[in-house]
Amino acid sequence: MRDDAFSSPTVHALLADGTTVCIRPVERADHEQLQGFYEEMSPENLRLRFFGTSRRSAELAADQACAPAHPGHRALVAETEGRVIGLAEYVTGGTGDAADISIAVADGLHHRGVGTLLVEHLVSAARAEGITTFTADALSENHEVLRLFADLGLRTARRFEGPEVRCTIELDQSDTYLTAVEERERTAGVVSLKPLLRPEVVVVVGAGRKPGSVGRAVLHKLHAEGYAGRLFAVNPAAQSILGVPCHPSVGALPRTPDLAVLAVPAAVVPDTAEECGKAGVRALLVITAGLDAGQAQALLTACRTYGMRLVGPNCLGITNTDPELCLDATFAVGRPRPGTAGVAVQSGGVGIALLDGMSRLGIGVSTFVSLGDKYDVSGNDMLQWWESDGRTDLALLHLESFGKPRAFSRTARRVTRRMPVLTVDAGRTDAGRRAAASHTAAAATRTMTRGALFTQAGITATRSVGELLEAAALLHSQPLPAGPRVAIVTNAGGAGVLAADACAEAGLSLPAPGAELIDDLLAVLPEGAAVGNPVDASAAVTEAQLTDCVDRIMRYGGVDAVLVALVPTAVAEATGDDLVRALTHASARRTKPIAAVRLEQALPVELLPAADGGTVPAYAEPQAAARALAHAAHRAAWLARPAGTVPDLDGVDTARAHAVVAAYLDTHPDGGWLDPRECAELLGCYGIPQLAWAWAETEDDAVLAADRLRGFDGRVVMKAHWPGLVHKSEQHAVHLDLRGDSQVRAAYRDLETRFAGLLTGVVVQPLADRGTELFAGVVQDQVFGPLVLFGLGGTATEVLADHAARLAPLTDHDVHDLITAPRCAPLLFGAHGAGPVDLEGLEQLLLRLSRMASDLPQLAEADFNPVLATPGGVSVLDARVRLLPRRPQDPYLRRLR
Repeated sequence: MRDDAFSSPTVHALLADGTTVCIRPVERADHEQLQGFYEEMSPENLRLRFFGTSRRSAELAADQACAPAHPGHRALVAETEGRVIGLAEYVTGGTGDAADISIAVADGLHHRGVGTLLVEHLVSAARAEGITTFTADALSENHEVLRLFADLGLRTARRFEGPEVRCTIELDQSDTYLTAVEERERTAGVVSLKPLLRPEVVVVVGAGRKPGSVGRAVLHKLHAEGYAGRLFAVNPAAQSILGVPCHPSVGALPRTPDLAVLAVPAAVVPDTAEECGKAGVRALLVITAGLDAGQAQALLTACRTYGMRLVGPNCLGITNTDPELCLDATFAVGRPRPGTAGVAVQSGGVGIALLDGMSRLGIGVSTFVSLGDKYDVSGNDMLQWWESDGRTDLALLHLESFGKPRAFSRTARRVTRRMPVLTVDAGRTDAGRRAAASHTAAAATRTMTRGALFTQAGITATRSVGELLEAAALLHSQPLPAGPRVAIVTNAGGAGVLAADACAEAGLSLPAPGAELIDDLLAVLPEGAAVGNPVDASAAVTEAQLTDCVDRIMRYGGVDAVLVALVPTAVAEATGDDLVRALTHASARRTKPIAAVRLEQALPVELLPAADGGTVPAYAEPQAAARALAHAAHRAAWLARPAGTVPDLDGVDTARAHAVVAAYLDTHPDGGWLDPRECAELLGCYGIPQLAWAWAETEDDAVLAADRLRGFDGRVVMKAHWPGLVHKSEQHAVHLDLRGDSQVRAAYRDLETRFAGLLTGVVVQPLADRGTELFAGVVQDQVFGPLVLFGLGGTATEVLADHAARLAPLTDHDVHDLITAPRCAPLLFGAHGAGPVDLEGLEQLLLRLSRMASDLPQLAEADFNPVLATPGGVSVLDARVRLLPRRPQDPYLRRLR
């Protein structure tokens, strides 16, 4: 492994009290400061750290920490505003997979999570180095460090030796550990957001005296909407604006602001942020747009240096409708209705649309954050806030980018079990798709990657703002359905047909009513009604009859939801309003979701008041109602399924796989495609089955290989190889069905002649048995991590595009979803009378591919096509693997964006 693999990046993270700290490797220049760090400790703290006191302890400890970084030794410091407040390091002694760890925290800064955060980062670095165990010696009276180790979430054993305790910590990245890290991150994140979302003092910097400025508009909203805290403005040319007292600078304010709103020219944003940081401001809301790269970096540096959380720049603002606060720091027109929906967007226009939609529906908003360019505060932060604020029961997101998608996925999985999380899937098109070098790369579109993230996290992904509002209305007002079975009731046959088509297109089912239900409905409906699915109650149906009809369907066990399509008529005594009232009375006894379609309705979706004080969603189009019901059914299915687990796999040799990768990159520093022998060795490390094959570099070698590999019918296949060759069929670099030595020789000569100067050898394989040709692959996304793809294989795999995808590591549920999602799935389960393929073998193949991709960040893409699946087994007929020199990154490590 190269030396740069042992360097640690500089990152910023949050302590338990919301303070921002810098975590970075120790440098030689730190020696004097580290020695002073120890010398300033109290005698008691020194005794607990060194088991005694010595004049040379500080110097010797600084010497060791400042030694050059090398395998087996890592030292990290935590610092705030350039001052070291903590140090942690491990040393292996150069042998074995265990390391001794030591931790020190400055006096007065204990119980804030400094040591825990440093240890988490050391754990991540140690794992990347192949270290599996930490050991630490502590005095038995050092309760703080013993509690630190016990609370990490890692398996820890203690052995008492007189006054000392020997702690052994296993560095396995179990779900228990990740959950503990998540909880620490959530706690710290929520605390850090309080100055932003619940500030007691706010200052607007850049509010002008004349109407028309954004800063003045924000100041007006804060003042006019009755912000409950102290409000100031900074303007050196005014004493007050809109009745708000002004001061010449942030430093001149009589109270230190929790939140500063910056609406100043881009050129002065960095200096203003620096001024805010020095004054003790805890959070910035930067409305200003148009920062160049240098200004942007200076803004973020100021925020990190002084521990300020940042929303923006280039954003609409933030809102917290809590009546005890009334914070509306936006320049949007109007005031959002207080309510229970949390909204976070990157686009200001989308934000305005969602604020208006939530208010119009009556759901209202708890908190709104326009993330803008999202330098710091993200959707992940907002999910954690909504999870903890006690007011939010519905989360709406519009995210154009993801900084830490795997951490976001874990947070979303947890939050989604408590409340619906909906998103507009922005950036779905493939307009920016790169030229694909393999089948896997061609299939792994951004649409598929984002879809996998949302599906696995249980997020309801919609295709537009309108569809999001449709789904939000139903999820807010109705119980979840137990399944996808829908009963349609209508007073007009044509409306029922439209609703039936919409349900079928949305993937919902329309079961025929049972005989008992038919009799019940005919007994209450007017003469001429037709009882099927849809139930045509006829234009003559009355309010009482419709209420009774829907009630009986609600009690029927054969459906999970009811969709009522109403058209106003002049036939019955009941008016359109009467029929709607019947619907809302029926919903008062709701055990299943009910939705209405009113074709004459002016608005796309409304929430109608119900008799029980609740609401019923009414849609202007049957497609909208069907989509909303389908989203609810998908959410119910996701919640009903227990969380999946990543299965343990036998026969995996991760250490050998790392060695194979390291050896290849040592000789190919820019990366590239493995040759067949290297590829087979890597697949062998993970027990991935390949069809027997042999390598040949001469005509005679090819003949000998064919003689060894010929099956019962004597036929073989020959494939050309040279570096960079991926699509063999397109290059006509494959000969099939070769019989006898003469055909093998002729095939070799043909390849040698046509690809002279390129050919480095050939792969000879027995002709495979008949079976289903599949495709499996993985592509390593720099942001999202490894994405595993599966579907129909063969030469038409890209043309048919019958693929499904999930982000690694795959759980048992993910593998099941991958196998059942493609259109070709019935072939695998024995459609048309054929027996099912080896499904267990197929699951194992995908799990092992997922494990390989998760273990090896250098694996840029892998392409298995075709994979032959038969009732007797599964094997890879052709495999391609490309490596790139990438450093491992821990996706779950606590750090700010």
